[in-house]
Order: sequence, then structure tokens, then C-alpha cells
Amino acid sequence: MLEKVTIAEKLHLFNDHFNPKIVGEVADCQIKLVKFQGEFVWHSHEAEDEMFLVVKGRFVMQLRDGDVSLEEGEFLIVPKGVEHKPVAEEEVSILLIEPKTTLNTGDVINEMTISELQSI
Repeated sequence: MLEKVTIAEKLHLFNDHFNPKIVGEVADCQIKLVKFQGEFVWHSHEAEDEMFLVVKGRFVMQLRDGDVSLEEGEFLIVPKGVEHKPVAEEEVSILLIEPKTTLNTGDVINEMTISELQSI
């Protein structure tokens, strides 16, 4: 039996920041939800593109050649190899679509790295 996913309900299941949760899969990609506030780390993904869709709030994707501001309902695709850093002054909720192999911190391993994601 197929089950629908309600994004708002899934977002109510967690409050931690910079810790993506898997909410579905399509082919070789995972659909993830993440909340964050503040600055993440500069990083890139050698082999994976990422899509960031703003569900609630706003954030800035810092890029080495200029920043992109995103509002609710807008999305940005960051191509593989492009260094980026998400920054949000206030809490933002994001839907991510990215290959299953994508590590949240990409080519950087530090205290923000989440190697095993939780499914909700």
C-alpha cells in the first residue's frame, strides 16, 4: 500500500538542526527534511548534485562567486563540485533531494558530519 507523506507532520517530529531525516526515496535519490539555523560549513560534493527547497523560512546559500537568497517555495540546485555554505539567521526548514551517497558535509569530515541518517 502506498502512503502519502505530509511534510508538515514530518517536520513536527524533530527539532534538531543540521541533522537531515530521510522521508522517502526515488530511484537512487533520497528525499530528506532538515532544519537549521546559523552557519553550516563550506563544503562540496565531488559526485553529487543537491536540491534545496525552502519549505518554511528563508536562508542564504553562500557560494564562492556570490550568494543566493531563497524564500519559501523556492529551490536551488547546487551542482556537484560547487563549494557552498548554507546560512540562516532564523530557523529554516528545507526539503533536500540528493543521491543516497551524499554525505551532509561532503568533502569535509567534522563534528557536523552525520554518517547514518534516521528515517522518519
